Amino acid sequence: MKKNTLLLITLIFITNLFGQKTYETAVPFEQKEYWWGGVVAYGSRMPYLQPIQEFNLALQNNNNQVVPLFLSSKGRYIWSDKPFSFEIADNTLRLKSEYEQIEVQQGGKTLKEAYLSACNKYYPPTGLLPDELFFTMPQYNTWIELMYNQNENDILNYARSAIDHGFPPGTLMIDDNWMKYYGNFDFRPEKFQDPKGMVKKLHDMGFKVMLWICPFVSADSREYRELAAKGYLIKKRNSQSPAIIPWWNGQSACYDLTNPEAFDYFVNVLKKMQYEYGVDGFKFDAGDNSFYDPRYIDSYKKDAISTDHTLAWAKIGLEFPFNEYRAGWRMGGQALVQRLGDKGYSWNAIRLLIPEMIAAGLLGYSYTCPDMIGGGSYAAFLNIKDNEFDQELIVRSAQVHALMPMMQFSVAPWRILDKEHLAIVQDMAKLHERFGDYIINCAKESAKTGEPIVRHLEYSFPNEGFAECKDQFMLGERYMVAPVVTKENTRTIKLPEGRWKDDKGKLYKGGQIITMEIPLNRLVYFEKLINIL
Repeated sequence: MKKNTLLLITLIFITNLFGQKTYETAVPFEQKEYWWGGVVAYGSRMPYLQPIQEFNLALQNNNNQVVPLFLSSKGRYIWSDKPFSFEIADNTLRLKSEYEQIEVQQGGKTLKEAYLSACNKYYPPTGLLPDELFFTMPQYNTWIELMYNQNENDILNYARSAIDHGFPPGTLMIDDNWMKYYGNFDFRPEKFQDPKGMVKKLHDMGFKVMLWICPFVSADSREYRELAAKGYLIKKRNSQSPAIIPWWNGQSACYDLTNPEAFDYFVNVLKKMQYEYGVDGFKFDAGDNSFYDPRYIDSYKKDAISTDHTLAWAKIGLEFPFNEYRAGWRMGGQALVQRLGDKGYSWNAIRLLIPEMIAAGLLGYSYTCPDMIGGGSYAAFLNIKDNEFDQELIVRSAQVHALMPMMQFSVAPWRILDKEHLAIVQDMAKLHERFGDYIINCAKESAKTGEPIVRHLEYSFPNEGFAECKDQFMLGERYMVAPVVTKENTRTIKLPEGRWKDDKGKLYKGGQIITMEIPLNRLVYFEKLINIL
């Protein structure tokens, strides 16, 4: 009897209490088979070696992107156009779908072959990129420094301070609460005396400027009444009244972007802002699938499900080369910047960055930024005094970012770091700038082939024992990066087969494990050497 006959995939359907079919698929793991997929925020749990409780891609996203894709180190993959639930138990991946019978497909024999097979079939590369500045220069976000006190003077001071302290200008994102209220796109006059002049000053410093926006609309506002009259808001279930949706900053109405007229209206509002104030693009926050539970809302698109709204929100960004998203559904290969969900200010949070960036790449999101350096969860910074910051944590966080496709500052390193630690972080920003040409070339190649920019070592070097490696990654085909992600300055590094040269010029023969003492001012990376006959 052949081995494969012992690993039959179970395909059944059951009928739930409401008479709706639920299709089930059970996928037993093959021997030494590893699986990745589904949830970017589960990157640190990939490959899936431990049990995973049922996760519903329709209504959960753990503050980040979800994709109906699973990939195996044995070349197998799973895809569905619609969301499904999954769980892992007893070395078996179990799927439930309300829409179709999901089947496993064979794309080759390796993780890379599985990825490319799925990519070419379901989310082929478009050949398009977000603006190149995202990849070549650092990004800056005003959130941690200003939180809900976004204002013209402090934004300009933040930008000037970055340049004065030796950081190269890049993209500057003005975060939440610059507007009068949600759904309104006028700057708050008591906080912004001359917003158009402010944008021009930022441009003159060398920055591109983005504004935080969301799809929510404050109730009892002029915009709410106008949009409701046009039918551009999501409605309560079985009602003609707009739905009021709870989210992290209150309860609001929400644009129904499944309505083509509402979609076009929203795009035109943003383009009018660009014309009026000179802003370059937008940080598109929210869009999480959990906000659009069809049990409680009605949509313009009669058969719309939660992820249709997430998808429509993402498509808005295709109109703007300067864009950023945190929540996502599908859209692999599109010219959209994705960002990892907000992380805490901790060493554990730093250890999440590499596996989650790898997961993002494997799910089709090559143009992804790690969370803000030091963490983007503002609550973690509220009760920390300037002299209580773990300066080594900020440095190592910056080192993880430096050779990623993008790096983003928010908490001001020049405010919280002493001269010695600040100099290291400055060097990391300049290292990213020096690697800019290589990184943008990786991005252009990804736009042609669909391949990730940040790659799992199992992807690049199959069957060399890297499946469970979570603290090293490949940047394109040429560089392997091994940051320190703990308080310790010693770490082990496993080198793939071949010949390698480290950041100090030392040569190594691959296929070995080395232990290195890595001082705080060093980011270790290795260049793959090509044998010339």
